Amino acid sequence: MPPTSSAAPTQAPARTAAVWAALDPVVTGGHPLQVLDVGGGSGMFAVPLAQLGHTVTVVDPSADALATLHRRAETAGVGGRVRSLQGDADRMPPVAADGPQAPGFDLVLCHFVLEVVDDPSSTLGQIAAVLRPGGTLSLAAANRAGAVLARAVGGHPVEARELLADRDPAPARGGPARRRFDPDQLLALVAGAGLQPGEWRGVSVVADLLEASSGAVPEAVRALELALSGASPYRDVATGLHVLATRPATA
Repeated sequence: MPPTSSAAPTQAPARTAAVWAALDPVVTGGHPLQVLDVGGGSGMFAVPLAQLGHTVTVVDPSADALATLHRRAETAGVGGRVRSLQGDADRMPPVAADGPQAPGFDLVLCHFVLEVVDDPSSTLGQIAAVLRPGGTLSLAAANRAGAVLARAVGGHPVEARELLADRDPAPARGGPARRRFDPDQLLALVAGAGLQPGEWRGVSVVADLLEASSGAVPEAVRALELALSGASPYRDVATGLHVLATRPATA
């Protein structure tokens, strides 16, 4: 089945609108792609991409999330185009694309995974190794500036200052520290993996705030989110950062 003309599922939250908008020209209007979703969990992106006609492999450490993925895929009628492998992003199990596009994946998603892996550089290196020449990486990660403002507005100025200095804001809570990135750091990681980054955008600039408002119209929230995602200074304080990068084609 060929990909259809619109990438974003109608039920997708506005906070992901910028990511879907960036993916749209990659996943629509062409041949079916071999897609790898690293840390894709229960299939927020994998199932809609399978519905577009693509074949998606999801790598995730959670057996429960992968079970939910398969239930969602079967319910959506795309169980045959979704497969899963249980494993960690920083020690991925061997993965391979199927079909005429092999070797390598046409598109790899790595959304909000670099925050928790042991070594972001190693993870991106593994991703670059399974991406075919000319293939695309969709990378999203937590934005430090957005986290600083969220802690400050939430009444935690001390934690906000710790985040500003790239330190664990609440070590006494006992949970694992999560990384946050600024745009230059994220783009440098991508380039260090041998990939060519495009322009970065903000993810959830205002969507989380507006979706919590009972009077907000979903389509208006989505339109505003898209308008702000590529414009500074608004994108600079978004919850997340997103960039598309390509593996240079071999000569």
